[in-house]
Amino acid sequence: MSLTILLNGARGRMGQALTTAAAELGIRIGAAVDAGDHPASGVVGCDVIVDFSTPAATEGLLNLAAEHRKAIVIGTTGHPAAERHRLQALAARVPCVWTGNFSVGVNLLFHLTQQAAHVLDAAYDAEVVEMHHRFKKDAPSGTAARLLEIILKERKLTPEALRHGREGLPGERSPREVGIHSLRGGDVVGDHTVIFAALGERIELTHKASDRAIFARGALRAAQWVLSRPPGVYDMQDVLGLRDGAR
Repeated sequence: MSLTILLNGARGRMGQALTTAAAELGIRIGAAVDAGDHPASGVVGCDVIVDFSTPAATEGLLNLAAEHRKAIVIGTTGHPAAERHRLQALAARVPCVWTGNFSVGVNLLFHLTQQAAHVLDAAYDAEVVEMHHRFKKDAPSGTAARLLEIILKERKLTPEALRHGREGLPGERSPREVGIHSLRGGDVVGDHTVIFAALGERIELTHKASDRAIFARGALRAAQWVLSRPPGVYDMQDVLGLRDGAR
C-alpha cells in the first residue's frame, strides 16, 4: 500500500531514522517539518501525520489532524500524566497510534511484563531500570513509564507507590512500592529491564536497542496500520495483535 506521511520532527535523531526507513520501505515523505516550520502547509497531500518532536507540539498537531481528518502517529514522550490524559481525549477524534516505543521487541516486553505482574504477587519486588544516551531530556523514558503503568495496574497500586531512586536511609523496602531508576550516559539508544525479585529467586525481563531503525520501522508499520482504522487511540499492542492474545 502506497503511503505519504507528514513527518514532524524531521531534523531530530528519530526524524532522520524515519527518513531513512521510509526510503527503504517505499513510503513517501510528503512534508518534512521541524521547529519553526508550519506543518499545516503540508498536511493536505499526506495520508498520516507522524510526530517525533516535543510535547509542546502535540496539541497543535492533534487539532491539525482533526481539522483535516488525518490519521496520526505520535512517538513524542515527556508529557505530564494529566496533560497526556487531556490530549488523548483530543486524539480520539481521529485514528491515532500513540506510544512511547514502537519497537516490536519492546511491545512484547510490555506484554510479558503484564503477564509476569499478574502471576507474581507482592512477594516479588518489582523494579524498573532504564538507560539512555546523555542527550535524552525526559526521565523516566516513555517506555519505562509504560512498564510502570502496567505493573501498577496489575498490582492495583496508585502512582504514589513509585520510588524514583533511593538515597540516605529510606528503610526497608515496602512490598507495595515499585522502584524506577533512570541512567544516562554515552550513546545508549535504549535499555530497559523489569526485575521481579523474591527471596530465593529473581526474574528479569530485558530489552536492549542498538539501532533507532527498529523504532522507525515500527512507527511506519503503525502508520500503515492506522490508516484503515476508525477514530480512537491505539498503541503498538493493537498494531501487533497482542491485545487479542491477552489472557
